[in-house]
Amino acid sequence: MPFRDHSSMPQAKNFPMIAAIDLGSNSFHLVVARPVNGDLRILERLGEKVQLAAGLDENRQLTEESMQRGLDCLRRFAQLVNALPEGAVRIVATNALREARNRAEFIRQAEGILNHPVEVISGREEARLIYLGVSHTFPGKPGRRLVVDIGGGSTEFIIGENFDSELRESLQMGCVSYTQRFFRDGKITPARYAQAYTAARLELMAIEKALFRLGWEQSIGASGTIRAVGLAVKFAGLSDGEANRDGIAWLKRRLFKLGEVDKIDLEGVKPDRRGVFPAGLAILEAIFDALELETMTHSEGALREGVLYDLLGRHHHEDVRERTLGSLMERYHVDREQAARVEAKALEAFDQVCTQWSLDQEKDRELLGWAARIHEVGLDIAHYHYHKHGAYLIEHSDLPGFSKRDQLMLALLVRGHRRNIPRAKFDELCEDGIKLTRLCVLLRFAILFHHIRGPQQAPSFRLMATENSLDVTFPHGWLEAHPLTLADFEQEAEWLKRIDFSLTVN
Repeated sequence: MPFRDHSSMPQAKNFPMIAAIDLGSNSFHLVVARPVNGDLRILERLGEKVQLAAGLDENRQLTEESMQRGLDCLRRFAQLVNALPEGAVRIVATNALREARNRAEFIRQAEGILNHPVEVISGREEARLIYLGVSHTFPGKPGRRLVVDIGGGSTEFIIGENFDSELRESLQMGCVSYTQRFFRDGKITPARYAQAYTAARLELMAIEKALFRLGWEQSIGASGTIRAVGLAVKFAGLSDGEANRDGIAWLKRRLFKLGEVDKIDLEGVKPDRRGVFPAGLAILEAIFDALELETMTHSEGALREGVLYDLLGRHHHEDVRERTLGSLMERYHVDREQAARVEAKALEAFDQVCTQWSLDQEKDRELLGWAARIHEVGLDIAHYHYHKHGAYLIEHSDLPGFSKRDQLMLALLVRGHRRNIPRAKFDELCEDGIKLTRLCVLLRFAILFHHIRGPQQAPSFRLMATENSLDVTFPHGWLEAHPLTLADFEQEAEWLKRIDFSLTVN
């Protein structure tokens, strides 16, 4: 079956709901989303380990049993997509169905179950969509990024910048196919692991020079293998959740000691991944060695998210976090003019004290600006305790581009922007808690300035900071002429005393 040209596929901008199904060699995944203000709100995620690639026999024919596993999974997915209109669902099939000579039979039955067409995409098209999914769900940083996705039957490599992929490659190595080749009976030995590692290194030789020629500043993994490795080494105390060289070496020694797949009991490695974990680890170690990597961060966004954004027709070159915050402000009817005034004042204050308080000019400044923009999201719920409502929304919403830790810090800034500052919660963040407290003081300072809403002209001011104090100097006579602001600052000084912080106004 030839690969379909999807360039003329209908765009999904006007559909109230869209869906993507990824028929992978290891797992099948379904994502259903609602387009909202040009972005996507995820409504449903389903995934099942089907291991279609394990059903490819020596003649590259899918066995009846493996096809049945896949079709049974699709029957469960069907209830969520059958009623969606033509063009609102995109179904892509990857390496196992690229390889299967009898794929036409499987696709015929799958389309009958789902009532939507199935596309078998090429390895490079798969790589393009993976990169698109990562770019839309991972914080943007200047410079090129290397994205790696270890699938069940193939591994994709992409180098790109922003939303543009410059190099896209797909290699015939995957955690399911290598399990079949090297660990079929479940035994884990140094010799078998070495064979899998060597096979991967040989595959990588075809693309190493091209990857190095472009270069990259950041490496990102978009697969279950990399997520599992990152979690396993995190629970072992060897990383903060990213895959790294020391963690891979530790895991390899642990696998050799266990000796059998059935004995794998690593925290962070789910039971349904244990069978393909040794093969995935061998491939990952080969990638680290071939590309001279030290760490690799994991991205939740991958092929299925890329399919959704491609279906939606999104090709804008913008930071996904900016788009996320804009959508959040729109959803909760934030007063954008007030938010902009508070943000400008907070950043002006930040620039005066960042050196004295050892604040990062990029990361901390960015965090403060974000918090200023969304500090009033809770007002859409209720005015009473709106800072608490806002904090809850920010911490527990799906915010594409933001890590869980970023969301927590944003939520704490919003929680602490008025009345009591939750010092105990800040202290749980250890060193980050000190910086967060200082950012919170600056946010509160900016909000006091604009307690009276409107574009009234604010005076110049000078800030002096020490470890636990902030001294504010206004033009002579200004505070006396603005008694409400004076009263606000006097009350603020009382609030800050509760966290052993001194605010002095002159």
